[in-house]
Amino acid sequence: MVLDKQIAKKTAELLLQINAIKLEPENPFTWASGWKSPIYCDNRIMLSYPQVRNFVREEIAKQVENLYGKPDVIAGVATGAIGIGILVAEALGLPFVYIRPKPKEHGRQNQIEGYFEAGQSVVVIEDLISTGNSSLNAVQALKEQNADIKGMIAIFTYGFPVSTENFEKEGIELHTLSDYEHLIEQASETNYIKESQLKTLLEWRSNPQEWKQ
Repeated sequence: MVLDKQIAKKTAELLLQINAIKLEPENPFTWASGWKSPIYCDNRIMLSYPQVRNFVREEIAKQVENLYGKPDVIAGVATGAIGIGILVAEALGLPFVYIRPKPKEHGRQNQIEGYFEAGQSVVVIEDLISTGNSSLNAVQALKEQNADIKGMIAIFTYGFPVSTENFEKEGIELHTLSDYEHLIEQASETNYIKESQLKTLLEWRSNPQEWKQ
């Protein structure tokens, strides 16, 4: 759920400017899942751009406070959200932990890295939501440690129905700075894409699994 339309479009604009999001309808990408896609998103690139990362940090920090007050801990999902999660925690003056996809196979075999106590309230930070599976895997790890999970805030979501269903099923509230709808709107209004490309991008969004298969 996007809370502010103007922030959503500004976020999209900045991510397009630094090529954190690339739109190439004529030369589609292949995701790890095997899906063909006219869009590729790597929000970690924004960490190399101080102005952009500061904007994202401040807007996520504002949303955390507006939605949840100050939780006990900020948690980032490894690896994409470690950087932005630390920045948000620093902005709010809060402790930070991050969650691995699975426990380490050596040492203390931690899945949650950093100091965390059972019962503490946590807001989870994510960089990108596709199906939501990896994000919710991190949530499950926190639940197993009896965390009080207030919600998750991400930079961007493709807005796939399956992700909405997955978050609703797990009872986790998700908010994002921007999403596919606002991205395409911004790209169209600024002539970043042509009319013919807009049609392709909308077609993909309606059935991404089968597109160009």
